[in-house]
Amino acid sequence: MKKTNAVTKNSELISVLNTHLQGKINLARLKLISHFVIALCKVQTVTFEKLANAFDSQSNSDSSLRRIQRFIAGYSLDSDLIARLVFNLLPTQGKLILSIDRTNWKFGQTNINIFMLGVVYKGVAFPLLFTMLDKRGNSNSEERIDLINRFIRLFGKDLLNPLLLIESLWVKTG
Repeated sequence: MKKTNAVTKNSELISVLNTHLQGKINLARLKLISHFVIALCKVQTVTFEKLANAFDSQSNSDSSLRRIQRFIAGYSLDSDLIARLVFNLLPTQGKLILSIDRTNWKFGQTNINIFMLGVVYKGVAFPLLFTMLDKRGNSNSEERIDLINRFIRLFGKDLLNPLLLIESLWVKTG
């Protein structure tokens, strides 16, 4: 890929991010996020070294790697802001089908249990909201209700298709 195309893609992505994030993230971080997203699409891995090597920038890969490490270690992205970004980038925002799922594994002695809500578009669920459960095993009704209420707080209840939502919850828990 030519450097001019990479610069154009990066500039376009920065512009889109800046528009949707409404100035809540400074330009330096937007540039890093843009490089990060483009590199993710190229290398299709989350390995920091490979991502740093795929950055389209004048910096050497060691500098890019350190930049990624500092960002991940020291910056907390607002998950509601990211959910709004993903949601606003979806082409259709009429009545929605929500997907609720959970994954659970161990990292050493630590249990990782992520409870996720996504929006289904053309058969693909795009993750929007998640919560970390501090237990092993399934979510309970209160945790499910909390996640749905968070969606409603961010996007409104008019977007929900109640029948599909009830069927989805029943399939996942029934």
